[in-house]
Amino acid sequence: MSLTIGIDVGGTKVLGGVVDQTGKVLHTSRRDTPREGGRALTQTIAEVALELAQGREVSAVGLSAAGFVSSDRKTMLATPNIAGWNGVQLEAELRELINLPVVLENDANAAAWGEKKFGAGIGKENMLLITVGTGIGGGIIVNGELLRGAFGIAAEIGHLRVLPEGHLCGCGARGCFEQYASGNALLRHAREAIAASPDLARNLLSRGDGTVQGLTGRAITEAAREGDHVALAAFNTTGQWLGAGIASLSVVLDPETVVIGGGVIDAGEILLAPTRAAMERNMPFAGKHPYPEIIPAKLGNEAGLVGAADLARP
Repeated sequence: MSLTIGIDVGGTKVLGGVVDQTGKVLHTSRRDTPREGGRALTQTIAEVALELAQGREVSAVGLSAAGFVSSDRKTMLATPNIAGWNGVQLEAELRELINLPVVLENDANAAAWGEKKFGAGIGKENMLLITVGTGIGGGIIVNGELLRGAFGIAAEIGHLRVLPEGHLCGCGARGCFEQYASGNALLRHAREAIAASPDLARNLLSRGDGTVQGLTGRAITEAAREGDHVALAAFNTTGQWLGAGIASLSVVLDPETVVIGGGVIDAGEILLAPTRAAMERNMPFAGKHPYPEIIPAKLGNEAGLVGAADLARP
């Protein structure tokens, strides 16, 4: 049995797992993510790897983390949400601590690979993964291989500019895709709908602390499932932007399948139906070529871990 370790670094947790060649997670270990990042985070990752490797024949470790990873998958070029990791030769530091081969991968790339090999994208040679969470991440499979680009930082689709001089994004630009089609965007759309129709919003607001500021994505999803008009309007607006973005991306990439992952996909068809409709409505040369199917991811929170572990497999 070929065993590797996958470790997914998030904002609150470092989750590791021993993964076999079928993509099954056999054992897991979890630590809190050190707020100071840097060397403390590197040490935490090493502790998770060493715990999982103890008593097992593990051949390598794959690390999934948000940020720009060099094309040789050895250096974290930049990590906007992790302190102290910019320009760090993380592969060498971890290899010294755990004495195993280490492969670094961007988190959305790792998730895309996990879904392609073991999840919703099985058998798909040209696939786009879009993770819809706090922001938007992307992973692109072309002819069965991950597209990383010349410098290793391809598929940052959340930062395509979709509205000139639009909302300011954390990347420093304005009008980025993730400002209109992400989980944070869903909250904004809900707040705008509440402001437009406050009398209709009482049901939705009652699910939190009664204030717009206390509204959560989970509350919007639950309300939408029960037919709340304001919540459904927020999902519809989010889907309009998401589908329009997919139409533009499809012109460039021509994927057979678009897999939607991330926390917002818990809403299922409430998000996917308006997304599909918007893609068809905004597709250039509409009706003159096949459309990609848009389907939900299957691996959930384990996609990055499983994908990283498989990418590290010799």
